[in-house]
Amino acid sequence: MYRLVKRAMDILGALVGLFFAALLYPFIWAAIQRESPGRILFAQQRPGLHGTIFTFYKFRTMREATDSEGNPLPDAERITRIGAFLRKTSLDELPSFWNVLKGEMSLVGPRPLLVQYLPLYSPEQARRHEVKPGITGWAQINGRNAISWQQKFAYDVWYVDHLSLWLDFKIILLTVWKVIRREGINQQGQVTIENFKGNQTAATEHTR
Repeated sequence: MYRLVKRAMDILGALVGLFFAALLYPFIWAAIQRESPGRILFAQQRPGLHGTIFTFYKFRTMREATDSEGNPLPDAERITRIGAFLRKTSLDELPSFWNVLKGEMSLVGPRPLLVQYLPLYSPEQARRHEVKPGITGWAQINGRNAISWQQKFAYDVWYVDHLSLWLDFKIILLTVWKVIRREGINQQGQVTIENFKGNQTAATEHTR
């Protein structure tokens, strides 16, 4: 019953989200092109349910700039003004509703992270892939990018162990409040969040 109702909520929410995406698309397209001509959508491979890889979509918030060796410049040098605004208001997430409609994501669940993180998780942390990834989740309303990776994964697993429609409603409502207040968008000293480097690295840095 939970899965059927949750899927119905996902479809309804995705249709509403895509409706707003269609309304705002011309304005977002123009703003992105004005600052950083190029593709509008950011597409990247991400692991979903049980680690199945899918193509994840967002509005592009960074310049496609590289150094002399072809490596992407640091996020702080690539993020645009409109990109920072889109992130603060979470408008960059609107294309992700297409992933929800396709059934690759849910409105609520652990955020889909990078494929390169898969071998770095502990067995407990890997349990975050027992459910579909979400546009928002328990970790997002409990600190988002302002908390450590270990805290984020602990919140993800807690969500997996406490699935309920009431919890999903609560997370959606609190997400709206967090977006309005623009809380937890960046990690301290970062424009986004530092890459996850594994649990051993995190433990070593914590003892310094």
